[in-house]
Amino acid sequence: MTPILSILIVAYRSREEIGPNLASLPRQLLGRPVEVVVVDNSPGDGTGALIAERFPGVTYIDPGTNLGFGRGNNLAFARSSGECVLYLNPDTVMDPAALEHCVRRVLAEPDLGLVSPCLRQADGRMDLACRRSIPTLWDGFCRATGLAARFPRTKLFSGYNLTYLPDDGTYDVGAINGAFMLGRREVLARVGGFDETFFMYGDDLDLCIRVRQAGLRVVYDGRHSIIHLKGMSVARDFDRMSTAIFDANRDVYLKHYNPRGSRWVKWKYCAAFGAWKHLARLRARLRGHRRVRPL
Repeated sequence: MTPILSILIVAYRSREEIGPNLASLPRQLLGRPVEVVVVDNSPGDGTGALIAERFPGVTYIDPGTNLGFGRGNNLAFARSSGECVLYLNPDTVMDPAALEHCVRRVLAEPDLGLVSPCLRQADGRMDLACRRSIPTLWDGFCRATGLAARFPRTKLFSGYNLTYLPDDGTYDVGAINGAFMLGRREVLARVGGFDETFFMYGDDLDLCIRVRQAGLRVVYDGRHSIIHLKGMSVARDFDRMSTAIFDANRDVYLKHYNPRGSRWVKWKYCAAFGAWKHLARLRARLRGHRRVRPL
């Protein structure tokens, strides 16, 4: 029987978190099997041995090198066969009811391209990146300067993470987070999966833009939630991480909003993202934190 769902996980130094993640995943949904595929971007850290010992039903792929997020997911996609596909981070803990709800939605709504539930951190706070606009330069300025954090319920200032909208509602958004992205296989194959030129970061935003360009909806559904233990599987050098995040999102904008290669447009986006990066770092250091919150 064809699986109703393929859950694709790209692991990187994930031995400590992937056990609870895999244990939380159902093996069946709606009377049909669920398959799980893990691509290990840091082979040798013990993740493969743990999966072999505790989760023998999981398909484990050791590519022998770090493929990056998008390329790793595309490899897992090619090795899977489910009617629906879920791109899932290893630092998540699933609520099966949330998963079933999202699968039912994508099967019942032909114009729904991608969906995510609310992602909540271990302390119960919402991971703001699970629902985003396709931000304007003004939205980015408000996010970087702290205006969005200061006035989270004011639409004028909080367009980046849409915090003026109810957390427990459901509505169309610009983008969702790569930690949980669920859609039909046919849709993801049609848009071409992840753009492998993005090694890490920016790839989820790029995919959401292309899904929307294909005439399909990107949906946030806050009526259900899962846990996202955010940041556990990334490097601990947060200055370098923040640089990678801002630079990747700049490249997404240059790809989609400067197709003719205008020097003026390129300068505008490079200047804007550079300014946001430095403002965000300055705010973090003034607050006594090294970490710059991801976009």
